[in-house]
Amino acid sequence: MSSFLPGFRFYPTEEELLSFYLQNKLNNLRSDMERVIPVVDVFSLEPWQLPELSGEPCVQDKEQWFFFCPQQEREASGGRPSRTTTTGYWKATGSPILIYSSTKRRLGMKKTMVFYNGRAPTGQKTKWKMNEYRLFEDQATTSTAAAASAASVPGETPKLRAEFSLCRLYTGSGSLRSFDRRPLAADEQASTSELRLPEAGPTESGKKPRLE
Repeated sequence: MSSFLPGFRFYPTEEELLSFYLQNKLNNLRSDMERVIPVVDVFSLEPWQLPELSGEPCVQDKEQWFFFCPQQEREASGGRPSRTTTTGYWKATGSPILIYSSTKRRLGMKKTMVFYNGRAPTGQKTKWKMNEYRLFEDQATTSTAAAASAASVPGETPKLRAEFSLCRLYTGSGSLRSFDRRPLAADEQASTSELRLPEAGPTESGKKPRLE
């Protein structure tokens, strides 16, 4: 049985996804991480098969699901990753986007993909979408000062860690989803039964975030 009460939602920011979840996974610092975000080879399955494999906070969600995706062998040896499934393929849309922290540090990159049924280039676009996040190598460290220093070198493009990426699967509904309209005011936050697990990095009191 889930340890999370009915009505609670998992609302991680992109900063939290990169600087807490993906960073801890890459550095193997949390033994309980996969309870929240499991390791799944998302590109070997059809997108509609993935929601039931999601972590404890998201398995009953109807809007978004998170996974750690391991690096493919062909990618590790210098080849291009395969994004083809039995029934279709994932196609990148737009250009990769830099993700910044609240203090303007470059954390990593986000690539958005859309799933198509059939085979390229005549595949049929579906409602399934995915954001793939990768962390910069200089951010995958326990030294915040060192990471900030490395990220501040002008004109230098940081290297991306490739052992795992973090994927957010969702469906294009044509309207704002809950994770697109995160409440900002404290009273608005109190009126929604959302679960923030947890804040990324140290809190103002200096304590590290933790999973309950």
